Amino acid sequence: MWLYIIIFLVSCAMLVRSGAWVVRALTKITKYLRMTEFMVSFMIMSFATTMPELFVGVVSALGGQPQLSFGNVIGSNIINLTLAVAIAVFVARGLKCEGAVLRRSAIYTLIIASLPMILMLDGAISRVDGIILLLALAMYMRLLFYQREKFTKIFNHEFNGEWQKFKIFLKSFLVFFGALALLLISAEGVVWSSTRLAEFFGLPLMVIGAIVVALGTNLPEITFGIRAITLGHKEMVLGNLLGAVVSNSTLVLGITVLIYPLEVPDLAPYAAGIIFSMAALLFFTIFSRTGREINKKEAFFLLLIYLGFVAAEIFI
Repeated sequence: MWLYIIIFLVSCAMLVRSGAWVVRALTKITKYLRMTEFMVSFMIMSFATTMPELFVGVVSALGGQPQLSFGNVIGSNIINLTLAVAIAVFVARGLKCEGAVLRRSAIYTLIIASLPMILMLDGAISRVDGIILLLALAMYMRLLFYQREKFTKIFNHEFNGEWQKFKIFLKSFLVFFGALALLLISAEGVVWSSTRLAEFFGLPLMVIGAIVVALGTNLPEITFGIRAITLGHKEMVLGNLLGAVVSNSTLVLGITVLIYPLEVPDLAPYAAGIIFSMAALLFFTIFSRTGREINKKEAFFLLLIYLGFVAAEIFI
């Protein structure tokens, strides 16, 4: 037991420290590329922090159990849009939702994250559906790159003939990926040790899966959000969380069903996840587009949705 506790504490310390390094590296990358913090966190950080979900998806598909990945995607999306947002709002005392890109992204995220649940209504998420999900991701990324020509000109102008600045830029990328690796490793350490502690104290496996493991796989997003706020970069929080939801719903699930299609002969086992997922998507979108800020009352409501999801998973 003491070994598990030590691993848990060390992993938590590594998680906090590596989160700070990731935020600082992304801040430098943002300045060099002259892109908004929201765009960088959406396109880079969100894809990187969904690697645990992608790993679960590939392994479960290779083992002939893609339903595990689907459940993980649903649970992760709910956590990102409720618990993670609520924690960020409480820490930051409100999150601004200003800017056309962010407000449009909330709508696009609602549509894209709903797509897997629509595709499964015919009783399966097939390989064709997997291709549709990946195409949806490609189309959305194209929308984000609609200013690509301007971005390229800025990049070339910034570093053309300035080798010293370019070396700093490369160093920031190396620090980012190194810190990100440490972030993911430490998150896995937290999940492994907390799971062993839960088993040691005799907690039900359903509780372990719904609370400890699901929460643990999203520790990178939650930690990144907290560190981004404390370091004065609030705009990165929603970019990372929305990007993670899109990545989970398209990249992770798309690759999973391409390997092994998901058969859904009965929707009943997925009912709670689907209902709370849609509730989280709907209310997050509403809150992000009314008042241009998610306040503490709205964050508390999102937190109630997460607690309702956990209760449903335990008792149903």
